[in-house]
Amino acid sequence: MTLVNPRSAYSPDLAATTIERVDAVLARFLERKSASAAAQRLPAEATEALTGLLAAGGKRLRPVLCVTGWHAAAGRQRAPEPVLQVAAALEMFHAFCLIHDDVMDRSPTRRGRPTLHRALADRHAAARPRRSADQFGDAAAILIGDLALSWSDELIHTAGLPPRQLTAVLPLLDAMRAEIMYGQYLDVAATGQATGDVDQALTVIRYKTAKYTVERPLHIGAALAQGTTRLADTLSAYALPLGEAFQLRDDLLGVFGVPGQTGKSRLDDLREGKHTVLVALALRDAPAQHTDVLRSLLGRPDLTEAQAVRVRTILTRTGARTRVEDMIARRRAHVLRLLAAPAPIHPSAVPTLRRLADATTRRTS
Repeated sequence: MTLVNPRSAYSPDLAATTIERVDAVLARFLERKSASAAAQRLPAEATEALTGLLAAGGKRLRPVLCVTGWHAAAGRQRAPEPVLQVAAALEMFHAFCLIHDDVMDRSPTRRGRPTLHRALADRHAAARPRRSADQFGDAAAILIGDLALSWSDELIHTAGLPPRQLTAVLPLLDAMRAEIMYGQYLDVAATGQATGDVDQALTVIRYKTAKYTVERPLHIGAALAQGTTRLADTLSAYALPLGEAFQLRDDLLGVFGVPGQTGKSRLDDLREGKHTVLVALALRDAPAQHTDVLRSLLGRPDLTEAQAVRVRTILTRTGARTRVEDMIARRRAHVLRLLAAPAPIHPSAVPTLRRLADATTRRTS
């Protein structure tokens, strides 16, 4: 069993090497889990499903940032295997987040393929009534997501970290897990309740994406190399605006992206009524006739493509789309200026951090 190595948007350097090494760790781990399940006559579907999800691609952004954080503190030396295993644990934890997120959002596709709950429902549809198959798909996906959560913890505790490193890393992992759960809760609470409150939308981004996707992986990697408090603060100054820009780009792609490139429908966020900065800006600034149209269409589960075109037109004509692009550009410029200034980040990590800033904010998928 071999995991497909996703094409790196970042470089041929530290990032590409990290992706290859992390994929090898995940492949070996899942092979052992598959063999163990077979020996105990447990369902093979769980490991097959996780392997399939991880093999479908993904940017491996969190593992890359974790290892980059380690280099930011440790320098050019090759990251040891325990660091790679911690980075792999972050990708396994992300698989848990994606699986549960897709169930909560009722998303039909992920990375150009049916989401896990849909694939499981379809696989069992022949033997069950449709509603029963759908319920099975949801339940099985939640359980497989829970398994990924458990295995992410196992990857940490079997990495061979000495007590000093565990003591440094475990509080950061705990914080990361709590932050993403609170971020998801804020997102779920705001979905279907879109308003012109831009600050609220930015708060969701801060906890759901910026801290979880960028800041904590960098902190964890740096902590593994005994990074200083000053380094952690500098990494936060880089991570938080970049994480916000990453999610702002994601919100634009969710509405204006090309499904063949993004791997998901551009109707999902509109049908769910996601409270994004893009929507909040339009609701805050648009004339009444436009806000009335947005409120009547956003959150409709039966939203048609023609109605979505009306929403996209309003988001463009009100200037909301342009303002979000400006917010992304300002954040990208800020982090690039920070990387150009004297800082405690080891120079070997700076090229990857610079390329990540460009790749994550200019992406089309």
